[in-house]
Amino acid sequence: MNRVVITGMGIVSPIGNTPAAVKAALVEGKSGIQAMPDWAQYSGLRSLIAGPVEGLEPRDIPRAWRRTMGRVSLLAAFAARDAVGDSRLDAAAIGSDRTGVAMGSTTGSAAALERFFGDFCVRRSITGQEGTTFMKVASHTVMANVAAMLGVKGRGLAPCTACASSAQAIGDGFEIIRHGLQDIMICGGAEELHMTTAAVFDVVSAASRRYNDTPHLSPRPFDRGRDGLVVGEGAAAVVLEEYRHAVGRGAPIYGEVRGYATCCDAYHITQPSSDGMRRCMQEAARSAGLAPTDLDYLNAHATGTEMGDAAEAEALRAFVGDAVPVSGTKGYTGHTLAACGAMEVIFCLLMMRDGFVAPTLNLTDVAPECGGLRHVQQLVHCSPRLIMTSNFAFGGVNASLVLAKA
Repeated sequence: MNRVVITGMGIVSPIGNTPAAVKAALVEGKSGIQAMPDWAQYSGLRSLIAGPVEGLEPRDIPRAWRRTMGRVSLLAAFAARDAVGDSRLDAAAIGSDRTGVAMGSTTGSAAALERFFGDFCVRRSITGQEGTTFMKVASHTVMANVAAMLGVKGRGLAPCTACASSAQAIGDGFEIIRHGLQDIMICGGAEELHMTTAAVFDVVSAASRRYNDTPHLSPRPFDRGRDGLVVGEGAAAVVLEEYRHAVGRGAPIYGEVRGYATCCDAYHITQPSSDGMRRCMQEAARSAGLAPTDLDYLNAHATGTEMGDAAEAEALRAFVGDAVPVSGTKGYTGHTLAACGAMEVIFCLLMMRDGFVAPTLNLTDVAPECGGLRHVQQLVHCSPRLIMTSNFAFGGVNASLVLAKA
């Protein structure tokens, strides 16, 4: 089996659009959650806060590629471009049939869908619709647009499993390289912010509603005062590379992917299963050849929902008890859905590289049902060398990755 290392990373997020800005926010405890006053126009929507991405100039992506991109693909394009640049890959390597791409999203561009159906339902006509609409709303829009822009000719995968999408994309890339099918995989995911996303969670009583006037205080993962998740947007991408290939070209190595697992709950389409979460984490540790207590840090999914956090805490207690530090990072960014897995991998790489563990933001009073764990509530300066990061999606899809320090 080949070793798989990470040689590049790119991110756009509610807390910054470079690894340096993101690290600063994690260390300083800076929230990217804001009030969304425009959402008040939608009757019945009670969650009016979110984590938007700011500071991007769309025209930095050439129009030849941008014209088929909705916002979700545009965010992915920025992250993938930066990851490839960070890895110092040249055009020949990117265009080789030994380089592939795996990038996911929950859906295509929600804003493009709204424009199309809003106009169609009023006029009952397709006259005047843009010919590029399909590539903006297709479920594989992120992968297809990124591959075309970068000139990737190898394998192309587009996981579409909500919160597990980009974790699965990285896991797929890991397994493809591990088995010698590609030398390089550009992996990640993206999500764009739209009120319909908040509405989906609001309808099922899973969105935060009590903190509209104090957005920085929500979400509150594992906290007694949590009242639901906060939606966010962003994109993240990492370059995975076969170890000898990376060393041979003198690439920077940020870490190694040591293990991966994904599984289904077969329990309920929206309710979380602590058993499925536990099985996934155990299999990922087994894949890496580790015992759970070998890990130095666990990055939890930790969305801030009543049921999700309680089920995850139960799974973590069964998996490792209070032996390993645990924190979640969605208090900083909100829940970025298909982007969260890759974003949290980058958060973990920064913690390993720079010697710290970020606390769970807004965790001031651990809920009884979330107790029995070694919660990180203040910034810790340490040197984590083995980290597991997990994501658990609607539909009962679980994914866990094990990362090792370079």
